[in-house]
Amino acid sequence: MSIFAERQEQLRQHPATWLVTGAAGFIGSNLVETLLRLGQRVVGLDSFATGHRHNLDEVQALVGPEAWRNWTLLEGDIRDAATCRQACAGVDYVLHQAALGSVPRSIEDPLTTNEANITGFLNMLIAARDARVRRFVYAASSSTYGDHPDLPKIEERIGNPLSPYAVTKLVNELYAAVFARTYGFRSIGLRYFNIFGQRQDPDGAYAAVIPRWFAALLKGEPVYINGDGETSRDFCFIDNCVQANLLAATAPDEAADQVYNVAFGERTSLNELFALIRQRVADRVPAARAAEPVYRDFRAGDVRHSLADITKAARLFGYAPEYSVRAGLDKAAAWYIRMFLAV
Repeated sequence: MSIFAERQEQLRQHPATWLVTGAAGFIGSNLVETLLRLGQRVVGLDSFATGHRHNLDEVQALVGPEAWRNWTLLEGDIRDAATCRQACAGVDYVLHQAALGSVPRSIEDPLTTNEANITGFLNMLIAARDARVRRFVYAASSSTYGDHPDLPKIEERIGNPLSPYAVTKLVNELYAAVFARTYGFRSIGLRYFNIFGQRQDPDGAYAAVIPRWFAALLKGEPVYINGDGETSRDFCFIDNCVQANLLAATAPDEAADQVYNVAFGERTSLNELFALIRQRVADRVPAARAAEPVYRDFRAGDVRHSLADITKAARLFGYAPEYSVRAGLDKAAAWYIRMFLAV
């Protein structure tokens, strides 16, 4: 039995109360679903600035009425300290996912990104500390590596931030470290590398590349690639991300007060990614086989290549990603096909 399987069984035997911020978002709703399936009590906090109620509706339908009785929704904004205190009351574990994502959004509106990602983060840290939660796990970001050229990315070596978003995520790590030294408050940061999967929003100006490409190919619309397509990323399926969060929350104290890469540990170029998505869409929409991408200028703030070293997370809390990019795309494709081709 894997460490993750053992940890899930322990949670079933000893249910706890969890707070998931950003619960109506892509990652948050997947965390909520898994926790409810494990018989946990779950409080969700969301302002619905970027999250969607239909994500929670889908979770409710999937987990069933008995598990759903363990769910509580608090609608509010992490920028409000009183809301954060209310959300943390009586909670054992916090999985802090609420943030304003997107490098381009942060370049266009750095002030709002700062308010949500730094002020909101600090509010949550203080509220969780005062509520004496067992563990605070937060969504960090691979953008923290900035312009550091080395591959793969090692947690201890970072460069200069390339966007306001990257600055906010670096500040989160600095605040978490200060709270550990000053107050003895234990947390774990998870540097996400291009998480994808079911319920990732394909719409809007800041949609991530995988859902946007699925949507475009399924609807017969153009697919745009920024640059020459040889830019590469370490794409990580959502189920791997959920595993990392639960393992981090329940990890031994020796693993706390650190940051960890959360990825699969494999690099995929945008050209390769396009071919993989096109292949899966073409199984249902044959016309997609003829689709070719439209290339345009590189995007400001983007790094050229990204690849994670995941040995630290494997060593200190047993992280072992189960889904490769291809296996994850198979599951994601099934969800997007149902979403866009439902009959």
